[in-house]
Amino acid sequence: MKLTRILIILGFVIAGVCFFWFDLGEYLTLENIQSRSGALRDQVQAHPWWAGAIFFTAYVALTVLSFPGTVILTLLAGALFGLMGGTLLVSFASNVGALIAMVISRFLLRDWVQKRFAKQIAGINRGLERDGSFYLFSLRLIPLVPFVLLNPALGLTRVSVWTFWWTTQAGMLPGNAIYVNAGRQLARLQSVSDILSPSMIGTLILLAVFPLAATRLLTHYKGRKAFRGWQKPKHFEHNLVVVGAGSGGLAAARVAASMKARVALVEPGRLGGAALNSGSVPARALMQAANSAYSLRQHGNMADVTRDDDFARVMHQVRLTLSDAQDRVTADGYRAMGVEVITGEAQLISPWSVQVGDRNISSRSIILATGSKPYIPDIPGLDQVEPLTSENIWDLEARPDRLLVLGGDRNACELAQALQRVGCKVTMLSEDQHLLQDLEPEARQAVCDALRADGVELLLDHVAQQFERTDAAYQLTCMTDDQQSLTIAFDRVLIAMGRCVQANNLGLDKLQLSVRDDGTIEVDEYLATRYPNIYAVGGVTGPDTSIHEAAHHARFAALNALFSGLRRVVVSDRVVPVAAFTSPEVAMVGVTEAQAKAAQTEYEVTLVHLEDLALAQLNAGNRGFVKVLTERGRDRIIGVTFVGDGASEALGVFVVAMKHKLGLKKLHRAVHLNPSLAEASVAVAEAWQRAHSAKRPLIWAERLQRWRRGREPDQAQTEDGSEAKSSA
Repeated sequence: MKLTRILIILGFVIAGVCFFWFDLGEYLTLENIQSRSGALRDQVQAHPWWAGAIFFTAYVALTVLSFPGTVILTLLAGALFGLMGGTLLVSFASNVGALIAMVISRFLLRDWVQKRFAKQIAGINRGLERDGSFYLFSLRLIPLVPFVLLNPALGLTRVSVWTFWWTTQAGMLPGNAIYVNAGRQLARLQSVSDILSPSMIGTLILLAVFPLAATRLLTHYKGRKAFRGWQKPKHFEHNLVVVGAGSGGLAAARVAASMKARVALVEPGRLGGAALNSGSVPARALMQAANSAYSLRQHGNMADVTRDDDFARVMHQVRLTLSDAQDRVTADGYRAMGVEVITGEAQLISPWSVQVGDRNISSRSIILATGSKPYIPDIPGLDQVEPLTSENIWDLEARPDRLLVLGGDRNACELAQALQRVGCKVTMLSEDQHLLQDLEPEARQAVCDALRADGVELLLDHVAQQFERTDAAYQLTCMTDDQQSLTIAFDRVLIAMGRCVQANNLGLDKLQLSVRDDGTIEVDEYLATRYPNIYAVGGVTGPDTSIHEAAHHARFAALNALFSGLRRVVVSDRVVPVAAFTSPEVAMVGVTEAQAKAAQTEYEVTLVHLEDLALAQLNAGNRGFVKVLTERGRDRIIGVTFVGDGASEALGVFVVAMKHKLGLKKLHRAVHLNPSLAEASVAVAEAWQRAHSAKRPLIWAERLQRWRRGREPDQAQTEDGSEAKSSA
């Protein structure tokens, strides 16, 4: 097997060298078809079978090798063999070549293809899991992935050879026929006036319209298949119904209202969802209050926060801030935008109908944005210890002296540090070996060091076994990393182990919407469910979705819902930042080193410590760093991790740069206010340029500048002295 692999790879190398050494691509041009079509047509008429065999072999070879020229050969088939003969030749030759390329990829070049086309393969796998062979057929009919890349990419999937064969044969037949016909028309051109002939104009129109028409037909077929058995209303009360008024739901309603659509927003509770009422907004308020108290203590202007009334004042201030934020998001405000706000529980009763109480609301499209709720683990005795979550911790009046925090994600770290700084003795327990597992190791270590410096006790790689309630206090029995039993006494416990989907009684079973193992709703690249008019955004599609990510998705979903059938946009998650609002803050966008290695992406690291920048002195010695990952040999940014006070604000420079594909060279030209943390982006760009500066031009530049300065003073004195001595 190893020898076979070597021989095939050697064959690829030899074919590539011959192709480019002898400049064979010169013959695969449109001009060459025009100039040689007459002579070649005579050869085909004289030796039709030999000509067909040679053409078939050449087409298969080009397809297998993924060399350029298959489009030109397809046009040439029309010129030489006519519409029927050319279509048959191209259809079977392309299929045979594609099959061979797929088999070679699957059995011989797996590692190389996985490295080069990892993103395409991941997307194809998701499509195969969702739609099976229909997805493959659509890829062939509508070339979302280039033909030469799709063949080896499919070799790494679980698709069978038979499914690959028939989807390729059937899916590419219409496109091949159109290109063969175009080649037949091009060969007939004798003058400029022939370009305006009806047949030529019709062929050009087919080439332009075919991808759009194929997309519409496939979408229509998929919709009819999903809607089978349902009776579609003739008239709709609304253009869009949004179920859930969290960050995603509110964003979707605003976008739809701005498009002058008739929108209904259904929510059983307060507007704003978990983020506003019990999530990031009160958490940020608590962290700011805790940091203010901590800063005053550090400067000796405030006694340590240990008394219950001090803790109560802090929590009261958090509730005031929360109330002020809630007052800014009201039903009346959204009604003024043109949104009908409906209070109640919503249930899907058909792909176009939502029932709220006794009211049946019909809508052309529906967006599900019901969000998520805190995950409560199934630990014996947990219900006896009155656990706190992110929903009820804001009601605390008395300070718990010993607070146990279960969890190791960003929310757990933020709350643990804040509550430690307002007087609690916090113990953090996590089943994982590290806190903040999705961040860079240096960022994780910075947060762990800060938590320990504040007095938080970290118990990592510990598994909670059982809660008990005694006369003196509560206690937790857990298993340590070395399989020893440990008992922890505490006054209150805070559960911060992530979130789970909130979709009870929504009617997902009735509509047979695809749901993953964790209860989240499965959506496609357009955020649509199995019904092309029902979309889902936010926590209901993934409980770890951040509020800004939910709002980002909601804008795409709203536009797709309103203009489905006319135009749909694929959602892009390439540049979505995340942050841990601890002290120091950790903000990240793009990929980490671990993710880049997993994707086998070649990258370089540029690291700048904030201690080396003068602006760090503004925050009493702001400590942290900026770590930027770029493509090897290029300044294109693929990932940024920012650690330091104010990191969440300063990361915005890199977010904009990545979104608009601005490299470090262009960031270096930007002028920022001095002193400010945004200047760190310029420092990173300077460090990258120093590392990539060519040595030879710098040597010549130094010599040029030395020559332009003239003779150095010391050198001039030496020469004068030498001359004087010589005269004497």
